This record gives sequence, C-alpha cells and structure tokens, in this order.
Amino acid sequence: MTVSESPAELAPPDIVRCAYLDLVVTDLAKAREFYVDVLGLIVTEEDDEAIYLRTLEEFIHHNLVLRKGPVAAAAAFAYRVRTPEDVDRAEQWFAARGCRTERRADGFAKGIGDSVRVTDPLGFPYEFFYDVEHVERLAWRYDLYTPGALVRLDHFNQVTPDVPTGRKYLEDLGFRVTEDIQDDEGTTYAAWLRRKDTVHDTALTGGDGPRLHHIAFSTHEKHNILSICDKLGALRMSDVIERGPGRHGVSNAFYLYIRDPDGHRIEIYTQDYYTGDPDNPTVTWDVHDNQRRDWWGNPVVPSWYTEASPVLDLDGNPQPLKERTDSSEMAVTVGADGFSYTRKGGEDKGFKLGTSL
Repeated sequence: MTVSESPAELAPPDIVRCAYLDLVVTDLAKAREFYVDVLGLIVTEEDDEAIYLRTLEEFIHHNLVLRKGPVAAAAAFAYRVRTPEDVDRAEQWFAARGCRTERRADGFAKGIGDSVRVTDPLGFPYEFFYDVEHVERLAWRYDLYTPGALVRLDHFNQVTPDVPTGRKYLEDLGFRVTEDIQDDEGTTYAAWLRRKDTVHDTALTGGDGPRLHHIAFSTHEKHNILSICDKLGALRMSDVIERGPGRHGVSNAFYLYIRDPDGHRIEIYTQDYYTGDPDNPTVTWDVHDNQRRDWWGNPVVPSWYTEASPVLDLDGNPQPLKERTDSSEMAVTVGADGFSYTRKGGEDKGFKLGTSL
C-alpha cells in the first residue's frame, strides 16, 4: 500500500487487548491432548490442519490456534482493535515505518474477519482485527469447569535483544509501561506493557530474538493453579512443570510455567492488579533484587532465561535471531559472576517504586 503521511503524523490503531496466538505445533494430536484433555481449553472448531481453542469466559471464536507445521513456532500475536477503521490505521501505521504488511478481508484464521498482519520493527508477526465470530461464553457453565479452569487469555511475552527500543516502539503504538527491571547503570532487562487495565498484554524480555517466551492464561484463584499441579502429578506429567508454582514480585501474580509437547512455554497466571488510571505508577525493580521474579526468593531455572520458541515471518519462515549485546539478566544474577539480594545494605528494602514516590 502507498502511505503519503510521515510516521509521526499517523495515529496508531486503538488496541483493545491481546486476543489470540497462532501457534505452530509439529504433532496436532499430542498438542490436542495437552491443551484440551490436560489443560481443559474449549474446542471451538477443528480440522485435520488446525484446532481453535478458547477459555471459559471468552466470547470470540478463539484465543489459541494450534496449527500443524514442520517447525514449532509462533505464527502471529493477534490483537483486537476497537473499530473496523483501526485495522486500516494499523496497516497504515506499520507501512509508514517500512514494515511489511499483508491484508486479508476474510482473515488469516477461521472465525476472524478483515485482518492485517505485519512484521513489526522487532521482527515479530503481529495481527490486528476487529471483525470476529461470537461464540457461547461459558462463564456460567459450571458443569464444564474443572478444578484448574482457564478462564481468560492474559498476555504474551516476547524475547527481544533491545528492550528499550522495543519499549519505545510499543509506547508509540499506544501501550503503557506498568513495570520494568533495570540496574544502576541504566540497562533495561525487561518491561511489561498493557492496553487492557491489567499489568500487561505483552512483555519484553531481554535475550536473543525475536522469539516467543510464553503465552499466559488466567485462572480465578491460586488454588486453581495448585490443582493443575496436582493433576499433572496424577498423570505422571510433573516433568512438564518448568518453574513454580510461586508468586511473582513483578505483577504480584501467582504463577506456574509449563512446557507443551513441542517445548512452547505456557504460563498459568492469576491475581495481578488494576492499572487503568491515567497516572498509574510505573514500578521499577532492581535487577539484583532476589524477589523480583519470585516474591519468595526461589531461584529462576536457567532454561526460563535461555529457551524460547521461534517466530515466523509472513511467508511462514523462521525469523533469524539477533544477539542481545546488553548484559544478560541470568549472567548478572545467577552463578559465580552474578549476585542478588533480599535485604539491600542490611535494610528491609527491595524494589524501587518509580513515579509513585
């Protein structure tokens, strides 16, 4: 498409929330068993090539597409926008920045209408849509609830080598930063950004990228996460638990990280906080604070820092990785060369509250 206005003159699309992830898996039957039989996601529709899944409180067609393919990877991070015109705005906004865009009036996935996919400035495949098929919201169908019921899609987490550049781009796109992790030298290790009134719709984690770190689904309560752990134990699947259960410092949420049959990481997440006021303070954590990643001070396993899923370009090819050149969070906090603290300088003081002071 042709864009005559400069990037600065174009308004970004009005993004409502993260809506679905298009995820390539290598064995559709194994993926179905994991996401449906074990985790309890609802099948909206399926065929020999793809399965469309949603959470219990969702009313749009799906929150997750499992698509059969040769390489396990993320094909699109999809966001709902407020109006049909915002799809136009998204196409124009990214095209003006020299990004590749592709528009399909009938959508890229079943149940989704007019959509645009872009390769964003960080190399991630983003999708924006408004038109979507509505399905039954199962919030009142307690006969379908399991003890570990997943009720909403909460967020994505993306690995990128340059967190400050990614943060600036997403702020220009209309996201607001709620929390970040920095050091005294000004290095940013991670940032959490939101459109809906929670801690985040996506997060940027510093590392070689672009890669998908995880997709997160919400439960209502902490005990739902513990029930998932119990179920995995009963099924002799405890080895899929990578990290947790525990409570984050960042976001204050209770969490569990598990890995699917292809190694894609899923977070089960609950009880973060409201961020919708215009003057909501940004919380900055010291990278050496032992409670930033786990409020109880439990160590982060190395795989959580180093492993992530590839992402695809708009032709379906894995994106090449760019190496992170800033300090690694794992390197500065783990092992012989790293350090962390629980009480800094003998004081019972941890994270730094930025604009709230």
